[in-house]
Amino acid sequence: MTLPRIDPKVLFAVDGKSAVIVGATGAFGKVVCATLGAAGARLTIAAGNAGELSALTRELEASGITAVPTSKRPNTEADGDAIIATAVAAHGGVDILVVASGMNDVAPITDMAPERFQKVMLANVEGAWLIARAAGKQMIAQERGGKVVFTSSARGKLGHPAGYSAYCTSKSAVDGMTKALGCEWGRYGITVNAIAPTVFRSPLTAWMFADDDRAKAVRAGFLARVPIGRLGEPEDLAGPLLFLCSRASDFYTGHILYADGGYTAG
Repeated sequence: MTLPRIDPKVLFAVDGKSAVIVGATGAFGKVVCATLGAAGARLTIAAGNAGELSALTRELEASGITAVPTSKRPNTEADGDAIIATAVAAHGGVDILVVASGMNDVAPITDMAPERFQKVMLANVEGAWLIARAAGKQMIAQERGGKVVFTSSARGKLGHPAGYSAYCTSKSAVDGMTKALGCEWGRYGITVNAIAPTVFRSPLTAWMFADDDRAKAVRAGFLARVPIGRLGEPEDLAGPLLFLCSRASDFYTGHILYADGGYTAG
């Protein structure tokens, strides 16, 4: 048997691909923009806060990355369709969709109003479903395949004692949607996978990286269950993302890829 001809540069290439990033201004969304933009993808970035979106667009441009912004969240069918239409108008189609948006609301279930639960489900599940639906219609019509990447969490697999009934439920639903669409869209050459991080450095988790007594105590308790022995960094998510957005993952679909230092393995 002769050696297979494998060019890693081609295998992991996304240059020239039209990529839609929803929730672009969040911590993971910025990792997505920086990673795919630096790799040469043509970006359409969506987020609900117009000011933060403009600031991100300028920051990307300062790094040599051009992005087309659209100040929308996929909270309705019309908004989901409009985000995809922006990418089609700017870049002629959609090859990659990354859903990086989401939220949490922590409270014991007995203290949480149904409206609060529904808000988490809208942000983490229904919005992801709506934008995936819009992107899927476009990708199927294009007849050239595509890549869909959802954002799950270690909490989609594991529970949490501190009032995570809404968040854990929503991320479990994202995992189920990933598997369902992976099966549904395989015949079109569209892969659907999810990245599931645990704690990684961001404005929301910065306190866990601090040197005060509270942070040290919380960090020590958490790291006792992380085989790698440290918290995550943004670059820890970049490699899995590039894999799932490129040809390298063409035979992978319906998978939940845990970027968690081994946290869910134990």
